[in-house]
Amino acid sequence: MARVISEIGYDVTNRPPTIIGICEVENRKVVEDLISDEKLKNYNYGIVHYESPDDRGIDVGLIFNKDIFKVKSSNSHDVFITGNNSSKRRNTRDQLVVSGLLDGDLIHIIVNHWPSRGADETKRIAAAEVNNSIIDSLRNIHNNAKIITMGDFNDDPFDKSIKKVLGAKKEIKNVGKNDLYNPFEKILVEQGIGTNAYRDKWQLFDQIILSRELLKKDYQDYQLYKAGVFNKSFLINKKGKFKGYPYRSFSYGTFTEGYSDHLPPYIYLLKEIK
Repeated sequence: MARVISEIGYDVTNRPPTIIGICEVENRKVVEDLISDEKLKNYNYGIVHYESPDDRGIDVGLIFNKDIFKVKSSNSHDVFITGNNSSKRRNTRDQLVVSGLLDGDLIHIIVNHWPSRGADETKRIAAAEVNNSIIDSLRNIHNNAKIITMGDFNDDPFDKSIKKVLGAKKEIKNVGKNDLYNPFEKILVEQGIGTNAYRDKWQLFDQIILSRELLKKDYQDYQLYKAGVFNKSFLINKKGKFKGYPYRSFSYGTFTEGYSDHLPPYIYLLKEIK
């Protein structure tokens, strides 16, 4: 995993990513181990992590280069969902909100891991509604808030939770004042590139979605340059039942020496140096 992180964007920026959202976190210690790895330890990474109320004990988190991104505040928002035939609440992953200065630009980041496809669509819609409330709060507090919501949404860009509830647009020209832009819808629909595969079909559950304030083209502040999926060949299984799928680290409870069953999406932000 440290190797993967160390190579994302390195060919363009000569360094690993400045900000990395992470899912399936068991505890803070495993993240500390990750950033202490030989391939990452020289990049001065910090961690934002809260223990979430998830029933399985997995969390989300953020890794960031402390020389470039200065955290100003962070908090965790619980997501509670109710079963179809029960009034009992089921706890799922929290949504992590981190605000900080990226080379002086105030950026707000939300890290998500929405309920799995084993749960019905209403659970992910509930998570989307929490996301919307966070975004509305940030916009009420900050004028022209630059917001990035990202993570494993367990839905494709055209599914209801993303398309209807979040209102994420496929085309920049259609992004209104309070809309969001999802560059990964085109990547899936027009290029057929995904981040995870199921029954021989590629899906793109892992997305990075941006507010309109990160789409301007004057580049006085950080703006979106391009988006993609990091899908180098070593991340793809070369043999067996899952040949052609992402090279997962565990299969049926056994460590397989792979990386993940999901590929990482990324974006580049660009601004002029004066």
